[in-house]
Amino acid sequence: MTDAVVLAAVLGALGGVVLTVLLLLARRLARGSADLGSAAERASYEAMHRASLAARHLRGGLDGPEVARAARHFRALLGSTAIAIVSPNGTVSVDGATEGLDSSAVRIARRIRESGRRQVFRHPDGDDIEAVGAPIVVDGQVSGVVIAFATRVRAALVRATGEVADWCAAQVELGDLDASRTALAEAELRSLRAQISPHFIYNALTAIASFIHVDPERARDLVLEFADFTRYSFRRQGEFTTLAEELQSIHSYLALERARFGDRLEVTLRVAPETLSTVIPFLSVQPLVENAVRHGVEPGEGGGSIRIESRDDGTHTEISVEDDGVGMDPETLRTLLTTAVDGAHVGLRNVDTRLRQMYGSGGGLVVETNAGAGTLVRMRIPKSQPLHDPERD
Repeated sequence: MTDAVVLAAVLGALGGVVLTVLLLLARRLARGSADLGSAAERASYEAMHRASLAARHLRGGLDGPEVARAARHFRALLGSTAIAIVSPNGTVSVDGATEGLDSSAVRIARRIRESGRRQVFRHPDGDDIEAVGAPIVVDGQVSGVVIAFATRVRAALVRATGEVADWCAAQVELGDLDASRTALAEAELRSLRAQISPHFIYNALTAIASFIHVDPERARDLVLEFADFTRYSFRRQGEFTTLAEELQSIHSYLALERARFGDRLEVTLRVAPETLSTVIPFLSVQPLVENAVRHGVEPGEGGGSIRIESRDDGTHTEISVEDDGVGMDPETLRTLLTTAVDGAHVGLRNVDTRLRQMYGSGGGLVVETNAGAGTLVRMRIPKSQPLHDPERD
């Protein structure tokens, strides 16, 4: 066999191997393309992904520091030369070819606010670039304007810019809702603190004063318990705490109440150790204990007992506060929990409202009571709450 024949055979074999590899790669690429879906499906995914990325930068409002990042995602979504978002205060956030566009954006935004509708601007200021502006309408008012700049504005860009403006409005409204819910939670905490302040502080100081001469050592201990209780109750940081921290405050509270009631107040604590690290809303258990003392035990002539329990219930920690006091009519309690008025059991109602806001309609208090039969109050707190870290909060 000549050298030429051998060389031809080798080259033929190599060519066959290369062809086989190319065919396998082509098959794998074809299969991968099929896994990703059609071109239309991939485009839909990309649009949804861009909108999702932009949403997080709009929750702080159109004057927020991250609006320019939202504009960047919208420009990629629309494929325009530049995007400008103009806030209610006239702040312009631009992404793209920005030279000379700020002043154009301000003038276009003024026209959009005056008309309250989407408009197309052909070659504004004699430039080679066109624009389409759409109002961001929140609560019936033009809150801002989205402007897309392009070499030529086509019908598809006009429609898409209007959709982006509507999307911006929805995110701003969600941000306002989050702010309102936060303000409501803070107001409810202030209400709970106000409830603690006049009633409990007066009784606690009176009890401390009664021991100053007869038992100075106990009076000193009670002053320290009072300091610990008020320090916790009136702290300013965070909406969340741990069950262990709340129980420590409850211990101080009950020590002061025992100084008033003496042997007429009996307290039983049954807490599973594994539940102590459970993250709970700040001032969620303490008001239940205070409610049991004030409206369960105190009205009874012979005093009464309170039982505080927590147990591991799989994915949740169940916490209960029970008293054997006077109880109340279930219909009356239902009215108190659903009527926003000041007075008795306001702490119970505020805790129920906060739990429902944080954990959904099924996350509120469960109350069992009847006249003369005492009261049992239960709550179930999720054990996994990654967004409610009391250290970070």
